[in-house]
Amino acid sequence: MIIPVLIGGFALFLILGVPVAIAIGLASIAAVFVMGDQSLFVIAQRFGNGVNSFPLLAIPFFVLAGSLMNTGGIARRLIDFASCLVGFIRGGLAMVNIVASKFFGGISGSSVADSVAIGSALIPAMKTRGYDGGFAAAVTAASSTIGIIIPPSIPIIIYGVMAGESIGQLFLAGAIPGVLVGFSLMGMTYLMALKYPEQFPKEKLPSLKEVWKAFKSAFLALFMPVIVLGGIIGGVFTATEAAVVAVAYSLIVGGLVYKEIKFKHFKSILMETITGSASVMLLVATASLFGWIVAYEQIPLMIGDWIQSVSTNPLIILIIINIVLLLTGLFLDLTAALIILTPVLLPIALSVGMDPTHFGIMMIVNLAIGLVTPPVGICLFAVCNIAKITIGRVSKAVLPLLAAMIFVLLLVTYVPQISMYLPSLME
Repeated sequence: MIIPVLIGGFALFLILGVPVAIAIGLASIAAVFVMGDQSLFVIAQRFGNGVNSFPLLAIPFFVLAGSLMNTGGIARRLIDFASCLVGFIRGGLAMVNIVASKFFGGISGSSVADSVAIGSALIPAMKTRGYDGGFAAAVTAASSTIGIIIPPSIPIIIYGVMAGESIGQLFLAGAIPGVLVGFSLMGMTYLMALKYPEQFPKEKLPSLKEVWKAFKSAFLALFMPVIVLGGIIGGVFTATEAAVVAVAYSLIVGGLVYKEIKFKHFKSILMETITGSASVMLLVATASLFGWIVAYEQIPLMIGDWIQSVSTNPLIILIIINIVLLLTGLFLDLTAALIILTPVLLPIALSVGMDPTHFGIMMIVNLAIGLVTPPVGICLFAVCNIAKITIGRVSKAVLPLLAAMIFVLLLVTYVPQISMYLPSLME
């Protein structure tokens, strides 16, 4: 009776349009009432325990740092530098979009922030240069997913807390897969540009002087990931302390060096940080109760037994896990899916000999695909608003780019060294 109430209630609330965090919380509370053998104090206890974690403090600080960097003119400088590097290639502005997302993802840790910051500048420019509006929006949405794979990454922090793994190690593990996603998108874009050259114009070849000027302008922004990662790897500070350092660095660069952050901007910056952080933390709290009920009812064991009844071959089991995650990403927010499914799927991955760090990166790459797949793909909706086009049009345009991302997902799944090479250097 408890499982139907939990799962059925959650599904019903989603169908009714209730926000994901509230839907999870209401379904979980209903399940606790049905359980009968648990005090209702467990609800408040689990909500509190879910967010009572020092590493989770990194989330609001990274959100604040990303907002400061965006307001401080960082996105514009990164786009200018990316344009000098790849703009002269066929399909140049699309390439610039992807490379700029790589750079910005190493600062914000959020795909939605990436899609809005980069998209606001580049989607109108791409449409002016003759790119199809659907493709301009699609490449912005797809490339924005790099932001949650490469460090710093808010979903990586959440997975690290859920799995009890080193966030520094996970940050390192996400670097190469994130870069590979970027290269795969660039490769697919170039193939499309060769097939339809009239739709993918080149930009002019910059002079060395222009490249150097753009690099100098963007240098301080590019240096931020070096400080964050270098400090964590070198043991100078934890991931949470690194987030505080990122905020201080953002204030100095955007306010004192670039002088684009004004006192009047702080209200909107802080409101954006508060609302963004609160939504994540509410989801963490409610999903914590949901996850406790799932574990109490031994649902992970039942799912594990079912998967192993289908096959005991590790390769097949990983395919099944990926399919489950891809289907989940169609209908569920990434953060919610991460919190709910980590305790369910991690034991299964461990049972076939998968490293928990490797599994975490595989999981995040997989769920990142859900950000650009309808009906819930939040990055698709963000770019649709910017491009002023329908979700159907951008959904069709994103299909070739999704194929490239799924190819990288398979590489990450079956070639552990892609994720584990950098962490192994630190052992």
